[in-house]
Amino acid sequence: MEFNVISSGSKGNATIVISQGQVILIDFGISKKRISDALSEYGFSFDDLSAVFITHSHSDHCKEVKKAPIEKLFASTMALPSLDQTIPKDHILKNYATIRNGVFSITVLPLSHDAKNTVGFLIDDGREKLCYVTDTGFVPEKDFPYLTDLDYYIFESNHDPKMLYESKRPDYLIRRIISDKGHLSNIDSSYYLTTLIGPKTKEIVLAHLSDECNTPELALKAFDEVFMTQMGCLPECKVEIASEFHETRGGKNDD
Repeated sequence: MEFNVISSGSKGNATIVISQGQVILIDFGISKKRISDALSEYGFSFDDLSAVFITHSHSDHCKEVKKAPIEKLFASTMALPSLDQTIPKDHILKNYATIRNGVFSITVLPLSHDAKNTVGFLIDDGREKLCYVTDTGFVPEKDFPYLTDLDYYIFESNHDPKMLYESKRPDYLIRRIISDKGHLSNIDSSYYLTTLIGPKTKEIVLAHLSDECNTPELALKAFDEVFMTQMGCLPECKVEIASEFHETRGGKNDD
């Protein structure tokens, strides 16, 4: 399995996952051209996408979704803001259901965000497993068995609390971000990861970092400090930071 976090953040999100000659897209919050350019690096075109999975209805995750063929589109709600038609009933994502799409089995995991029916995904190609969890104020305990000891984690590490409180953002927005329906802080993210990763884990991508209230350095510092405090050591796996501005590639080609 290979993956490419093309863009991750408040301005736009899109990730492709590739295995055994098949490719799927998670979120469509950036231009079709950027996605097509990333696909071409792996020898695919946009038409080669077998499915497009949308995590929730906020525009940074679905503003370009009208450019995806409706028959390839899966979401947890029938209507999306930029979509002129409703998603077919059999493509509505249900919590803890597993969708079979070619080599991929995609299990839908409920999250807690201020958009209706926000979800994350466990993606299994029969060889390796990938977690995709962003845009949540906490991770429901019922999700834990699905997220334990996976090969790859794309996991939200949105903000540094000190930077957030000292920012010029209005109080209502700060309260939203730190709420149970907001976003995971660097520390929250790292604590979750200490309980979830295991011997199989090869790579972690810290995702959806705030431009205004976080930095890659602070996210990695919190990660290291929490792991040292909780585990007494740092994990042996690779740890990277996703960005809105450059691609973050991971996984391996085992075709």
